[in-house]
Amino acid sequence: MSLSVTPMRIGSRSVTTDEVMLVRSPYDGREVGMVPAGTAEHLDAAVEEARGRLLDGPLPAHERAAILDRAATALAARQEDYARLICAESAKPIKTARVEAARAVDTFRFAAAVARTLTGETVPLEASPAGVGKVGFVLRVPIGVVGAISPFNFPLNLVAHKVAPAIAAGCPVVLKPASATPLTALALAALLLDECGLPPGWLHVVTCPGAVADHLVTHPDVAMITFTGSPGVGWRIRERAPRKKVSLELGNNSPVVIEPDGDWRAAASKIAVAGYSFAGQSCISVQRVFVHHSIAEPFTEALTAEVERLVVGDPADEATDVSALITRDETERVHGWIDEAVAQGAQLRTGGELTADHVLRPTVLFGVRPEMEICRTEVFGPVVGVQAYDDFDHALRLANDTRYGLQAGVFTGELAKALHAARTLDFGGVLVNEVPTWRADQMPYGGVRDSGNTREGPAYAAREMTEERLVVLQG
Repeated sequence: MSLSVTPMRIGSRSVTTDEVMLVRSPYDGREVGMVPAGTAEHLDAAVEEARGRLLDGPLPAHERAAILDRAATALAARQEDYARLICAESAKPIKTARVEAARAVDTFRFAAAVARTLTGETVPLEASPAGVGKVGFVLRVPIGVVGAISPFNFPLNLVAHKVAPAIAAGCPVVLKPASATPLTALALAALLLDECGLPPGWLHVVTCPGAVADHLVTHPDVAMITFTGSPGVGWRIRERAPRKKVSLELGNNSPVVIEPDGDWRAAASKIAVAGYSFAGQSCISVQRVFVHHSIAEPFTEALTAEVERLVVGDPADEATDVSALITRDETERVHGWIDEAVAQGAQLRTGGELTADHVLRPTVLFGVRPEMEICRTEVFGPVVGVQAYDDFDHALRLANDTRYGLQAGVFTGELAKALHAARTLDFGGVLVNEVPTWRADQMPYGGVRDSGNTREGPAYAAREMTEERLVVLQG
């Protein structure tokens, strides 16, 4: 069966091009769709129309909220359709894709609430003699056209985390979805524009190669760039756009510290999911585990047993827990890092080999060291490294010994230790008796250092997408 081209959305137009980009399943290489190969001219057209929409005046807040509510309802009714599309183009196991689709519903619901409640503040001008007789308040106004660049690993919910807050804030969006997974973003745009009442011009989706997206980054009429992806790309965007607001949500090599007074069995069960869901291709996948030497061996045995029960294979199979990485090159890279760690003295407790379908089996390494590539750099694959420690403060220092700083976890039964960890771990989020892979879509989510410079979650992202405008009234 021949595949049709899913068009881009620019204003009210569905746009195709002579040149197309194939979308293939990372699992078996089959073609699952085609999209246009957009150009800088397409980005120009999208930005021009977006800017024109903004100059016409923002959508009233109640309309924005109603659109977002309708989107949440429509997504909830079609979760299975979206889950299967995510599964097809990203090789995310279907049961994991369903979780993403459900989370996207929440993201739109929270954004609808933000649209109804986003407000400024009053300024107590009469607190100084010069302010007597004056009233001051701050309005939050849309920052302008938002350029959004989304990653492959959450092709629905991370798009939602950019588009929904922008709608809530009253900003038109030009979206460049990941080239590997553009179909879900286009389906979401069609839902918003064709069914949920978002007027043309407020959302544009341009499917273009990554090199072309630089034109969006440097475009003079784009006020803000919101990017999720690798640190190297993210900081280059920041350098390329010094006069724009640039919000970056980048990587991590998420640590977990497990004390003997914590529930290490529960930790093992949680990490067996958190380190391997979507083959570890999440910026908060558990990667580094520091466990007290007194429980290191039983913990590692428990984790290994849990990991060996994970089902590896076809992402469309209801039983599958772990499937293919996004490309063969990524598979080879992660496989090579595992081999390198073993050559440097790490113990391979399970996994480390490829299946006949070229899927990397979930891997547990014991006795890893901080200088190993598998520890010091974000692995973005189904690998967890375990290291024993003697002293809690030393473990916290090991967890902090990283250029990343997104989220960290600690398992302990002592409140004092939990509070000490919360004050000591230099991360955007510290989770106690929970893995750092946990996220609720309304919470402030983001990191420090090479993990980024912003906080996501609709309420926080929408504020990033507005400017404060002071108004002073003379009585």
